[in-house]
Amino acid sequence: MARDTEGEKIKQFLSAPLFAVAGASSNKNKYGNKVLRCYLQNSRRAVPINPREGEVEGLISYPSLKELPEPVESVSIITPPAVTEEIVEDAIKTGVKHLWMQPGAESKKAIERAESAGINVIHGGACVLVVLGYFD
Repeated sequence: MARDTEGEKIKQFLSAPLFAVAGASSNKNKYGNKVLRCYLQNSRRAVPINPREGEVEGLISYPSLKELPEPVESVSIITPPAVTEEIVEDAIKTGVKHLWMQPGAESKKAIERAESAGINVIHGGACVLVVLGYFD
């Protein structure tokens, strides 16, 4: 994939007014926490998604995309590939336009399913922590 194509996909992803972080964690050492904090550090609205967390970084955590109180266009995914596949199905049902599968979250099946549904998928390259800039 050409770099400018990935750059355009990232630009579209980052233009959303609200971001969901699937796999958000209250453990500050996990990427699910770092990605959520990265959005917050960059003055972006973000909502955590994790069925096993009630709250992450002072924000209510929702069990799935289907339970969000408002629609979301862009979702960062930091989950095992099998869970990513479930999130893709929820994303299709809820009208998500952009998915960013962080390194380790991707599966060929999830990528193909999302792309066939017309979703902009970022995978296999840049990490949101690098693109936005993250400080621990």
